[in-house]
Amino acid sequence: MPELTLPQKLAQMDADRIRDYRENLDFYNGVQWLGASRRRERRLTLNYAKTFVDKITSYLMAELSFNLEPLDTSDESKERARQAELTLHEVYQFNNLKQLDFDTELDTAILGDGAYKVTWDTQEQQVRVSAPDVQGLFAWWVGDDVGRVWRVASRYKLSAEEIEQLYGMKAPTSGRNWTSINAKKESTVVEVWTASRFELWIDDILLEEKPNPYGFIPFVIYPNLREPKKFWGVSDIPAIMEPARELNRALSQLSMILELSGNPIAVLENIESAQDIAVQPGAVWELPERAKAYLLDLLQGGGVRLHTDYIDLIYRAIHDLSETPRTSFGDNRQGLSGIALEMEMNPLIQKVKRKRLIRGAVYSRRSDMILRILEQKRGLKLRPLRYETVWGSVLPQDRGRLVQEEETLVKAGIHSRRRAMDTLGVPDPQSEFQQWLEEEEKLGS
Repeated sequence: MPELTLPQKLAQMDADRIRDYRENLDFYNGVQWLGASRRRERRLTLNYAKTFVDKITSYLMAELSFNLEPLDTSDESKERARQAELTLHEVYQFNNLKQLDFDTELDTAILGDGAYKVTWDTQEQQVRVSAPDVQGLFAWWVGDDVGRVWRVASRYKLSAEEIEQLYGMKAPTSGRNWTSINAKKESTVVEVWTASRFELWIDDILLEEKPNPYGFIPFVIYPNLREPKKFWGVSDIPAIMEPARELNRALSQLSMILELSGNPIAVLENIESAQDIAVQPGAVWELPERAKAYLLDLLQGGGVRLHTDYIDLIYRAIHDLSETPRTSFGDNRQGLSGIALEMEMNPLIQKVKRKRLIRGAVYSRRSDMILRILEQKRGLKLRPLRYETVWGSVLPQDRGRLVQEEETLVKAGIHSRRRAMDTLGVPDPQSEFQQWLEEEEKLGS
């Protein structure tokens, strides 16, 4: 039996992971009921899953910025950090990374994993940062060390026209005739990367094999939330799947009860047949002896209150399991502020912190890859540096008070001006500080 090619092996790998991706994505998009609907069954879908994922992503990515710091205080290191920061901002603007980062973070929260790919765009002569679909990514790591990835494969679909346009090839270097691929509407493309080699497969044909032009694997694959000792992450969706489905069922049931109460059911007792009996205003029924007729009141005995109390319990469970308090939706009826507000929002704050621990390392690795490629392609000397991710506050802040606090810390020698500008969210602290120095020099002359 012939040995399977790598693309054929990929088709059999990680089936459970890819299935979970599809289920999470479907649930986020509102496909939340199990099984086929019965005749006349009412199915309401209140898509809280989408609301919670969008909400946590907005809090996570609030006022995100990046800074590069020199490793020492020498003028050479400071100038290198300044040049690297300016170059990195150029790459960020070219790739519109603010939008890409938000979209990728949203996708990561839904699926459970995210990824960035950093390559060189030969046409634009600039670093290209993209976010490949993790449903087509496969990774191999060294033994039980999930932090040491030695091979990554990326699988996606392209038409024959796109293959020719991207790779400039009309025929493979070996294997079957190109016409068999060219006749297909789409082909499966597989890129295989190690630190030393690169392979390009079209379906089962090895189209290209060469040394890795970068010297490193140009992918950053990371989890949404990490499970200990596991490479692939956990989505935000599974925690709220069951309560969300139960909420949909309970509200659909209550909706049906209220509708039937507005169109009451006639109940007839001790009657063998009920022909020509109509429920309508002013209707007169002729009933035999010992027969009874009445309208069924589904709301008697406080029945609706039982349903609404149960719905409130489910609603609270969804907020607890998603770690997103009602206050995060702007419902601050108690007028909480300061420490009280922080305690109320603490579950969300802790979840955001767990995610930011992972994202900080991801953005640092991505920035390092960008600078490494720029050093290779433009002959610059931009590293080594210290990468810093500056996160915005999860809670609303009094900016005037924050400015006063930073002013006090700077005067006391506890914070530098650069640190204060980072805290206040100044986009380019180094440039801003340089302008301040120039102004001080002019004013002093």
